[in-house]
Amino acid sequence: MANRAAIILSGGRAERFQNAQEIWQDKALVVLHGKPLLVHAVENVNDVVDEVVVCVNNEKRKAHYLEVLKKHNIKNAKLLVDEKRNNMGGPIVGILTGLFAVKADYCFTLPSDMPFFQPNVIDYMFESLKDSRVLVPMWPNGRLETLTMVTKKPDVLEIAKTLYTLKRPRSDDIMRGALNVVLMSIADELMVLDPKLKSFININSQADFVKLQPRQGQGPFVESVRLTFGDLPLPELLRLQKASELLSDDNLLEASKVLFSCSTQLETEGSYFWAAVSRETEGKCLLRLSEQQGCSEFAQQYLVDCKEALLKAVKNYELEAKLYDHYHSIFLAERARSNMNWCKSFVRGKLCKIEGSASR
Repeated sequence: MANRAAIILSGGRAERFQNAQEIWQDKALVVLHGKPLLVHAVENVNDVVDEVVVCVNNEKRKAHYLEVLKKHNIKNAKLLVDEKRNNMGGPIVGILTGLFAVKADYCFTLPSDMPFFQPNVIDYMFESLKDSRVLVPMWPNGRLETLTMVTKKPDVLEIAKTLYTLKRPRSDDIMRGALNVVLMSIADELMVLDPKLKSFININSQADFVKLQPRQGQGPFVESVRLTFGDLPLPELLRLQKASELLSDDNLLEASKVLFSCSTQLETEGSYFWAAVSRETEGKCLLRLSEQQGCSEFAQQYLVDCKEALLKAVKNYELEAKLYDHYHSIFLAERARSNMNWCKSFVRGKLCKIEGSASR
């Protein structure tokens, strides 16, 4: 396989780990078995990748982590500060920062609070990616370990860039946008390599730090699933990025035209996730156009077009969810329906109120 990189994510606030009466603790620097969690994470990936980057959220943290890694004689990890725009947070920021920085063809993402991820498990995940764009571990109840994925960098970089410009911060959107994904069974394939599932000990809270037990996800889905929903619509992703730039520049009319054209093409291709995202963005753009027009006839028409775009987003999210249902991909189906329900509630709630006010 071509060169590999590890992207270690350590830019969060770790709010669930904090004690209310105590000063804030940087979870990545909490010592376990004589080493900070961050050091465990870096050491676990070192033997199976060619590059290691650690993504943090500010310069102060970067400087502190450099000192810690130097103290533990770790010299090959590169520290990066997340590039943020529009005050956007979430995992997508750190993932995108890492993808931009590494030279490797394939990347493994890992949060710094998973200190026992086994190198042989990481190696197996890399080898199993094959022709897919993303591979992510799956529990028998359908839950996904959404921050421990192997990705094909060139494709996923464009996916992450598009999601970031569209202000979608969740890492599971990368899987939905990739269209070609392996959901790898933890209970079947990965337990053979790691019988005690130490790789999946995730320290979110003080209780997790004491127990050091993997989460238990009981359920009927013990086989890996390979989702293959077509080619990546790269031209449309680039157009979505362009539309986002137009929105940022407040060039709403031109943005709405690009989004309409893009949505129509994506629906023709049956790329339901991207079509839904495009339609949802189109709807929000048209609502802003309506608000700019006051009480004019143009405002009314933009509201009508906004409602139509959001209802088309609902339909596309619904079709996306049905695809996941067919392959027993429970978590991704839930995420699609959550987006679908948001669009529905927006149409029935805020949009109806605006239409009612405008008609008086």
